[in-house]
Amino acid sequence: MEAAELYGDANAQQSKWDTAITHYKFLISEGPENANYHYKYGGALGMKALSISKIRALGIIGEVKAAFLKAAELDPTHIDTRWALVELYMQLPGIIGGSKSKSLKYAQELETLSTVDGYLAKGYIYEYDNVPELAETYYKLAISVGGSVTCYDKLIALYEKEGRPQEAISVMEAAHIKHQRNALHYQMGKVCAEYNVQLEKGA
Repeated sequence: MEAAELYGDANAQQSKWDTAITHYKFLISEGPENANYHYKYGGALGMKALSISKIRALGIIGEVKAAFLKAAELDPTHIDTRWALVELYMQLPGIIGGSKSKSLKYAQELETLSTVDGYLAKGYIYEYDNVPELAETYYKLAISVGGSVTCYDKLIALYEKEGRPQEAISVMEAAHIKHQRNALHYQMGKVCAEYNVQLEKGA
């Protein structure tokens, strides 16, 4: 079983989705109560859906959703599955099952399991839904609770997208103080040059 999972993972890493799907499907047949098998199967199906035409993808979206929902049902603590459902329900058109309310439901479950993941998920939802004020609020909460590089990056990217370079630079500076990452110097310089602001800090 472990060998089959590793082989499936290796094929997934190489974007060989059909082969990965075959192996994950075998794993599910052998271990139907294993949430991770369903999660990986749904993930491989989802990636395949992104690589084919939208019309063909429609035929497998239901199976993607079913796999993630089964994984969530089998393991109430499976964080990755809930992230997948948050993104899936936001990205799907309403006519084929997309739902902001369902996405928020799984974001709330994430928050129960991991506060920072819950805040990041809600930030993602509101950013995707073009409500930057709420996205900003949740990304700031994620920074206050978690403070990882990912938390800072989400808020920085939001500010850049919204054309708020001064605030992006301010967050970069705070992130650099906390994490001492050289990449942040490059990122800061890039934003400074793009918006022609605070060039001395980007030097």
